[in-house]
Amino acid sequence: MANSSADNGNGAAPSGATSSAIGMPGRVVSIDALRGLVMFTMIFVNDLAGADKSITPDWMVHFSDRHKGNVSGMTFVDIVFPAFLFIVGMSIPIALSGRLAKGEPVWKLLLHVVVRTVSLLAIGILMVNGEGHPSGKEMGISANTWTVLMFTSVLLAFCSLSPPNRATAGETTKRVCRGLTVLLRAVGLAGLAWAAWVFRNGKGTRIISLEPFSIHTSWYGILGLIGWAYLMAALVFLIFRTNRTAILGCVGLMICLFAADKKGLFEGTWLSHILGVGDMLGSHPSIATAGVLLGTIFLTPQTSTTASRSRFTLLFFAGFAAAAILLTKQWGISKNGATPAWCLWSSAITAALWLGFYFIADVWQLKFISKPLAIAGENVLLAYILSEMMESVFNLIHWHDWQLSDGYGRLAGPYLADAIGRSVGCAIFILCITALLNRVGFRLKL
Repeated sequence: MANSSADNGNGAAPSGATSSAIGMPGRVVSIDALRGLVMFTMIFVNDLAGADKSITPDWMVHFSDRHKGNVSGMTFVDIVFPAFLFIVGMSIPIALSGRLAKGEPVWKLLLHVVVRTVSLLAIGILMVNGEGHPSGKEMGISANTWTVLMFTSVLLAFCSLSPPNRATAGETTKRVCRGLTVLLRAVGLAGLAWAAWVFRNGKGTRIISLEPFSIHTSWYGILGLIGWAYLMAALVFLIFRTNRTAILGCVGLMICLFAADKKGLFEGTWLSHILGVGDMLGSHPSIATAGVLLGTIFLTPQTSTTASRSRFTLLFFAGFAAAAILLTKQWGISKNGATPAWCLWSSAITAALWLGFYFIADVWQLKFISKPLAIAGENVLLAYILSEMMESVFNLIHWHDWQLSDGYGRLAGPYLADAIGRSVGCAIFILCITALLNRVGFRLKL
């Protein structure tokens, strides 16, 4: 997984948003389409991970799942998360420049970035604790009930309601939708506070402790990692805007943070007690900032043509791939280790994928390919939350015991084709539900 970034109403990930600087359309379809493909793949691989390991080939799981120790390598599964980070970064220049063009002050944008980051961190912390075996005995409600109520609260706390036909809707209808949005958000925020307060695991550990005050989490979760990367990349853009030399320098600086952290430079500091400097402020943000670098091609007249954008992207790919090759021997290629070579390869590959979608969606406008993916990519936070919530919902309705045949789990075997079919079906189902909710006016917006 994991969805989130610059502002465009897309929830976890910023969409190909508005770009008024050089007359781009309201949305960059290729960014939406690539985001849709990444979210489809994320749901697919997460679901496939629940299949029988004996039928799943090595190339369809994380490299580290089958290769222990310091073995270096990556599969397509290891590119899904960084690809999402890259798209988060790529959308930041488009979204934030649009708000700046409307005269929004920088302090207000900074506040928006901070609020969005904190929201992602909060959801991530709740999700991580939810994965840590909540105790029904300690809480007084079952773990599945707590999880479903927590995710439902997330959906309500960050929802945005609008009329299905906004262009023709009357002012009264819009006002009712705004009022309902405020009400549901209040209910959702209260639900999140309740979920954080009542949580207990088997050892009685709480998420929030008051004496002394502390927030328990072993890590920040996928959404939390996206939050830290978004914060760093957004700050880089707000400081340097379209200065590509400076942005590229920031990518290099973040990789240096990884190297310094490996050498113990931050060991024992207050910052190291809050987060992992090398990965959360270094490696992961370097991918998002690389996306910012590529995203600036939509804002400058020097890269306003198809030829100039293609040339820049190809040079971007070549440079990042070369850097990855040079750094592979030093730290290897490892998603779990968040090594520089993994970051650079992921950025290079995602840039190449985007270029392909740029021609398909924006240049040739092959809508039969791009439109379904773009629709899927318009509200990926909603899709991600629904996919993470699904298992607990199934457990609550006892689908795992459906007709005494282990219901959903049984759909993944005994052959690889069965597992692939189930996971493809799961991804399509989640994305269709997301599209349907979007159509009736229900979205998530951080």
